[in-house]
Parts: sequence; C-alpha cells; structure tokens
Amino acid sequence: MPRDRDPLVVGRVIGDVLDPFTRTIGLRVVYGNREVANGCELRPSQIATQPRVEVGGDDLRTFYTLVMVDPDAPSPSDPNLREYLHWLVTDIPATTGATFEKSIDVGQEIVCYENPRPSMGIHRFVFTLFRQLGRQTVYAPGWRQNFNSRDFAELYNLGSPVAAVYFNCQRESGTGGRRR
Repeated sequence: MPRDRDPLVVGRVIGDVLDPFTRTIGLRVVYGNREVANGCELRPSQIATQPRVEVGGDDLRTFYTLVMVDPDAPSPSDPNLREYLHWLVTDIPATTGATFEKSIDVGQEIVCYENPRPSMGIHRFVFTLFRQLGRQTVYAPGWRQNFNSRDFAELYNLGSPVAAVYFNCQRESGTGGRRR
C-alpha cells in the first residue's frame, strides 16, 4: 500500500508513535463483536473491558509483545503525557488463530488493562505488536505516563513492529468539540 494512503500514516500513528515498518504478522483486536479497523470510532462503553486479541503466525517458539498506548493523553491539543500506556502483554506465542483474553497460559499481562476514558477531544488508541527475542525478556515499565514505544522496543531489542492497528475514541457524549 502506498505510504500516503496507509491509514497508520494518515492517522499520524506513523510519526507520533511508530517509525515506518512492514506488517509481517496478522493482528486482530475485537471488543465484544466489533473488530478494530484502523481509524474506526469506538465509545468508552464499548471498550470498558479488555479486547480479545488474535495473533497470527505458525511457530509456537516465536513470542510477541502487545503494547496499547494513547498518544493523545491528556488531550490531543496538549499531549504532554504522550504516550500513556493502557496495556502490556508479553510472551504471546505465535499461533494460527489463537486468541487470548484473560488466559494466563497465553501471554503474560505485565501491565493490566486500563480502560480508556478520554475527557477532551478525539484520542487515538494504538495496539502495536513486536516480536520478542525469547520468553521472559520483556519487563513492565515503572509508570504508564510518558511511555515511549520506540524507546521500549529499543530497550528490549524488539526491533520494528510486526503489526499495528488503532482506533479513535472520545467522551461517551462527545462530538469532537469543546466542552460546554
């Protein structure tokens, strides 16, 4: 896909959160019965509980790390907490169509899911999948605010992402405008 039409570029995920990369693994994120597609809009009530995630691949000896961040915290006009870490799961085996929710044997949730509750503006929520060098090689950061996906990947030798998807979210009653 040409870079100028890639939804990750159009939505400024490439640039604000990630460097350009080539998707090499399938990644599906599903809240309830709604699959996350790049740029789709979800409301806080739809994302209150952690999603079901499916990671592609066929080598059970390969493990992945899933990172979920908000690059627009606390507000898109002043994202001084960029990136806010909402979820971090490591040691996810590459499996064909396998899913994980709260299963301990399929991935390790090292930063628990914090449901997004944007209070101002439209926020992007980005899921990024990285390939790990081995099991138990990635650890939790000390805090959620000012997380940096690029620095995190470098620290743990994760390399470039292998997949990413994002959605937009705003206040339940929001229309993208100012509060009254």
